[in-house]
Amino acid sequence: MWGVARATLDGNWAGGHTVPSRTLYPHQWSWDSAFIAIGWAHIRPDRTWSELDSLFRAQWRDGRVPHIVFNPAVAGGAYFPGPGFWSSNTVEGTPPVATSGLVQPPVHALAAWHAYRRVPSEAGRVALRRLYPRLVAQQRYLATCRDVGGAGLASIVHPWESGLDNSPAWDGPMSAVPAEAAVMRAYRRRDTVHADPAHRPTDLDYARYVTMVTAYRAGGYRDDSLADRHPFLVECPLFNAAMGASEVALAGIAEAIGVDPGPHRERAVAITEAVVTRLYDLDTGTFHPRDLRTGRLTPARTVLGLTPLILPGLPARQVETVLAEARSARFGLAARMDRPLPSHDRTATDFEPLRYWRGPSWMNITWLIRLGLLRHGHDRLAAGLRSSMIDLVAAAGCHEYFHPDTGVGLGSPAFSWTAALLLDVLAD
Repeated sequence: MWGVARATLDGNWAGGHTVPSRTLYPHQWSWDSAFIAIGWAHIRPDRTWSELDSLFRAQWRDGRVPHIVFNPAVAGGAYFPGPGFWSSNTVEGTPPVATSGLVQPPVHALAAWHAYRRVPSEAGRVALRRLYPRLVAQQRYLATCRDVGGAGLASIVHPWESGLDNSPAWDGPMSAVPAEAAVMRAYRRRDTVHADPAHRPTDLDYARYVTMVTAYRAGGYRDDSLADRHPFLVECPLFNAAMGASEVALAGIAEAIGVDPGPHRERAVAITEAVVTRLYDLDTGTFHPRDLRTGRLTPARTVLGLTPLILPGLPARQVETVLAEARSARFGLAARMDRPLPSHDRTATDFEPLRYWRGPSWMNITWLIRLGLLRHGHDRLAAGLRSSMIDLVAAAGCHEYFHPDTGVGLGSPAFSWTAALLLDVLAD
């Protein structure tokens, strides 16, 4: 399997960065590159730093790291929405290369620190020193420009920013977004050319996705009046847990390069407290997104609720109840996994084992939850997830995602973060 994973990464290397896949995703994606960098550390550490450097060269002046960096050598119509749709070149403070205007979960400091600790070297230390101010700027952007709720958490303005694009967690907030058929008639989806439409978001979902981007773009991607004008504003457990975990990682990076780690540790504590205060539900014993338009937590019990385990300072009470949720029939976490970890509650009426983020198992989320289990001393449960990850790829290959019951590979084949994170768990 090591050879298959390495061949997948080599095959998707685009000279400076790695594409998620050669079919559906021909450009550079933000959190994909973070996970991919972790895998490269085990076989080509130089590419770890090239991967992250390439992404952060596209950072906007305000600190945001765009969720897509477009390769100018790829035809504009190869992916929708492409560079012409985003029009980043019309916005002041954007890089020379075309990008999107959205972000993704800030797992980059976490990935950089994890990769460095896996394979420490002087070249890696130099790379950390180079990346550090950019990682700090990314965190600062999220903590200031995106704190729409005023409680110390970042808000996402689109489901794509969560990384879990089509999760049932977004159904409520999405239902308030207007969707006009004319919106999609003006564009042609490319994802359903490369993947079964039954596995992808619906046309109605896509119409709403386009509406949200169009609204954000019309305001020049500014964040100063989001509460007044933007139709989708949500505080996401994964996004904010990643922000808190990244402050912990930045504290480690700061120490490694001779910078004061104290402010990062303080921010990690503050973010953890805000995640618990704002997003933890006493009745369900797990975490839920908060819809800032209604002020309410969204009801779906998705894998998002388990991801705050990556916060080292998560209180014992929340660790205990989240583990109970994870062990329940909804998710089936065990020391010996009989099925992969799903992205949505298996017992829910809207559980869809084939549709994007509405049931299937994903390697990156499993990796994050495994990391959280290790951080809280649950090594046996973490071992169960590790075995599950290895078994999935052994049976189905490095697919984008997997059937949560049968383990059949779904989505794009030869998917980079699956290969990269497999390398990381095999290295254990």
